[in-house]
Amino acid sequence: MNKLQKIFVTGLVSFLPLAVTLYIVSAVVTFVENLLGNFLKNTLPADVYMPGFGFLTTIALIFLLGLLLNNFLTAGLLHRLQEKLTEVPLIKVVYAPLRELTNLFSKGRSSTLQKVVLVQFDSDKEVLGLVTREHFNDLDKNLNIKPDKIAVYIPMSYGLGGYTILVNKNKITPVEIPVEKAISLALTAWIKTDSTQK
Repeated sequence: MNKLQKIFVTGLVSFLPLAVTLYIVSAVVTFVENLLGNFLKNTLPADVYMPGFGFLTTIALIFLLGLLLNNFLTAGLLHRLQEKLTEVPLIKVVYAPLRELTNLFSKGRSSTLQKVVLVQFDSDKEVLGLVTREHFNDLDKNLNIKPDKIAVYIPMSYGLGGYTILVNKNKITPVEIPVEKAISLALTAWIKTDSTQK
């Protein structure tokens, strides 16, 4: 019985990450397809529309937007349009934070999120985090954040959430590991498995 249980657990450990990955990829593809798929289905003749047109059209529009944002003539206009969106009362609540989040992870932007640090809570406790902001000059002066503070995002284990703390710069120690590895360690609670042993 123990041997059968071991075989099942081994299979489960291999199957779960693959199944979850395929589910997430499928959900993303379906979401992207539905962005324009329903519109195209109602617009194009029935014999012309094929499943996947919505996905391909969305990818093409994203690529076109990227080209326009990299063009000197159209980039300024699109950036002004984006700024105007952040002034619309209802839209700015959703659009502005999402724009900041995507900018944070895009290549070629600010490199602050590339810093992995250990934050010291007391003499014998540390936690792994990602530096998100090293100065607060652009924020409201009424916040009264001291210049020796730094913002560090602490990812939570077994979840997609986390929290941000403001901590003295002398309480952090830089760690020379990739951001992806730091997030992986945090999400899995630093559990060491055979697949990660090297």
